[in-house]
Amino acid sequence: MSSRIEESAENRIGNLSDKCIANFLVKSATGLGVGVLTSVILFKRRTWPIQLFTGFGGGYAYSDCNRLFNPLAIPGLKIQKPE
Repeated sequence: MSSRIEESAENRIGNLSDKCIANFLVKSATGLGVGVLTSVILFKRRTWPIQLFTGFGGGYAYSDCNRLFNPLAIPGLKIQKPE
């Protein structure tokens, strides 16, 4: 019985990790694309917009992963004890 519980917990952690990795790749690639377009159109092909927007995408994916693994880490959430 306990092996089933451990197996489902391992599967859940594996699924969450897979979601985090996929989310990171998609958001970083989106940031990279926006950075390339911004660099080409507005900033005469400089590299800092590419790095900036890729970092924004990676940071947003990191915060989403933090919320997936720790749902109580939502900013402004205060847990009150029952009276």
